[in-house]
Amino acid sequence: MKILSKICLYAGFFCLVCTIGLFFQANSSLFPIAMLASCICLAIGIRSVQALQNYQYTAWIIVAVCAGLLFPQAFKQWGSVDLRNKWLILGIIQLVMFGMGTHIRLKDFSGLASTGKGVLIGLFCHFTVMPLMGWLLTKIFTFDAEIAAGIILIGSCSSGLASNVMVYLAKANLVLSVVVTAMATLAAPFLTPLLMQLLAGTLIHIEFINMMFEIIKIVLIPIGAALLADFLKTATTQQQQRTFIIAIISLIIIGLSISLWMPLFKANAYPKAWLDSLEIACFILGAWVFGTFYYFLQKSFPTLEKIMPLLSMFGIIYFTTVTTAAGRDNLLKVGGLLFIVSVIHNAAGYFFGFWLARLFGLDKPSARTIAFEVGLQNGGMASGLAGTMGKLGTVGLPAAVFSPWMNISGSILANYWRKKSD
Repeated sequence: MKILSKICLYAGFFCLVCTIGLFFQANSSLFPIAMLASCICLAIGIRSVQALQNYQYTAWIIVAVCAGLLFPQAFKQWGSVDLRNKWLILGIIQLVMFGMGTHIRLKDFSGLASTGKGVLIGLFCHFTVMPLMGWLLTKIFTFDAEIAAGIILIGSCSSGLASNVMVYLAKANLVLSVVVTAMATLAAPFLTPLLMQLLAGTLIHIEFINMMFEIIKIVLIPIGAALLADFLKTATTQQQQRTFIIAIISLIIIGLSISLWMPLFKANAYPKAWLDSLEIACFILGAWVFGTFYYFLQKSFPTLEKIMPLLSMFGIIYFTTVTTAAGRDNLLKVGGLLFIVSVIHNAAGYFFGFWLARLFGLDKPSARTIAFEVGLQNGGMASGLAGTMGKLGTVGLPAAVFSPWMNISGSILANYWRKKSD
C-alpha cells in the first residue's frame, strides 16, 4: 500500500505540472482531466507522507470540490436518477449520521454529571457565537439571500464528531467533548430552526415545525438507531429477543402505514401536520428496525463496524460533489469571498470558544475542548437540510466551502495544542 501511495504521489506531481502547462497553453479540453487526475493522485499519495496523513480525508473533500467544479453535468443527473433528489439526499445523510452515531456510546452520557458546567458553557457558546457570527458576516459581506441564509445555517447547526477527533488529537478533555456534541445534537431540532427563524427569516422562508421534523429525521433518528445497536451489545438474550420482536412488528406497521399514507398524501385528504406526524412515526419505527438488524448483521460480520465510518465519509464526499456541481455558477462568483468568510467564522469560533470558557472558569484542556466544539460545525447536517429544502446549490453552498477549511484548521490547531500539552 505504501508503494502504491508513493507512486500516486509522484504521479500527482507529474499531473500537476501537466495541468499548469495546459493552463498556460489555454488547452480547455485536457485541463479539467489533468487537474482532476492530479487531485486524485495526490489525495492517495499523501498517505505516504507521515506529516500529511491526517489530511487525507480533507484531500478527498478537495477532490470532490474539483470534480463538481470541473464536471458539473456529470454530478447532477445519472440517467433518470436526479442526484439532488430530496429522498436520495435524505437517505444518504441518514446513513452518514448513522455511521457517525456508531462512535457514540450510551455510557458517554454518564459523563454529564461530572461535566455539567462545561456542557452548559459549551452549549451556550455554540448556539450564540456561531449563529451571531454568521449573521454578522452576512451584514459585512454582500451575498445573495439564499447563500447568506446558508452561512447562518451552518453556524446554527450542532457540532459534529470531527470536534471529538480534534479534541482527542489535542489531548484536551475528550469526555466533555463527547457530551457537548451529544447534547448539542439533541438540542439542534429545537434551537437550529429557532435561530434560523430569528436570524435568517428575512432571507428565506423558514417553517419552524417543518425544519424541526427534518432535523429529527436527519440527525436524531439515525443516531437513535445507532444507540439502539450499542444497547444491544450489552443487552441480555431476553432483551435482544424482545427488541427483535418489536422490530418485526414495527416493520409490519411501517408497511401498513405507507400503504395508508400514500393515498392520503396524494388526495390531500388530511391536514399536512397529521401526515407529517405519521411520517415521523414511520421513521422512528424504521430506526428501531434498522438499529436492530444492524446489530445482528454486525454480529455476523464484525468488519461492518470498520466500514461504517468509510460509508459516512463517502456520503459527505457525495454531498460536497453534488452541492458544488449544483452551485457551480454561484461558487465561481463568490467562492473566494465564501472562503474568506469561512476562515473568519471558524477562527471566531476557536477564539471566543476558548476565551469565554476561560472567562467562565474552565481549565485550559476544557477551554480547548470548548474551542473545538464551538468552531467546528456539522457540515453534513447543513447540507442535508439544504437538500431537503431543494436549495442545495445555494443554501448548501457555504457548507461545501466551510467543511474542508474546518478540517484543515482543526487539524493544525489540534497538532499545535498537542505539542504544547507534550
